[in-house]
Amino acid sequence: MKRNVFLFGIFALVFAGIGIYFGNRHHTPAAPESPAVATFFAQQLEDADGKMHTLSQWQGKTLIVNFWATWCAPCVEEMPELTALQTELAPHGIQILGVGIDNPTNIREFAAKYKITYPLYIAGMTGSELSRQFGNQAGGLPFTVIIGPNGDIKKTYLGRLKMEQLRADIHSL
Repeated sequence: MKRNVFLFGIFALVFAGIGIYFGNRHHTPAAPESPAVATFFAQQLEDADGKMHTLSQWQGKTLIVNFWATWCAPCVEEMPELTALQTELAPHGIQILGVGIDNPTNIREFAAKYKITYPLYIAGMTGSELSRQFGNQAGGLPFTVIIGPNGDIKKTYLGRLKMEQLRADIHSL
C-alpha cells in the first residue's frame, strides 16, 4: 500500500511539473501567412503620444487596419464610426489600428481633438508602401485591411467604409 502511495506521489509530481511547464510557457504566434502582413508586423511605429511600438504586438489577433490621413475627408468622416465599432468589437478580441500617412504634428493634433479610442500610428510615406503591399496599387485613401489571426488577408476596402458591410464581413469570419 505504501508503495502505491509513493508511486502515485511520483506520478502526481511529474504531471504537476508538466502542467506548470506548459502553463507558464508563452505561446508565440505562428509566422503570418501573407508576406504583406509579415512586413506590417515587422514595423516599429510611433503612436500619437510619441511612444514607439512594434506592430508584432498585435500578431495573433483579428485586426482591422485603416490607412488614413488628416487631409483625407472620407478618412476623417469614418473615424468616429470606427471608434464606435472598436467599442463594439473589443469584447470579441478584434482590434482596429489606424496607420496615419501624414506628418506627426497633424496626427497628434487630430488625435487630441477627436479622441480616437483605438491606436493611431504615424507611418508617413512608409504607410503608403505598406498599403501598396496589401494591394492598394492606386495609393488611395482611406484603405482598410482585415487581417485574420493567422496573418492572412481576409478582405481589403478602398475608399470610405460602409460600416454595415464591414460588420457583415467581420461576422462572416
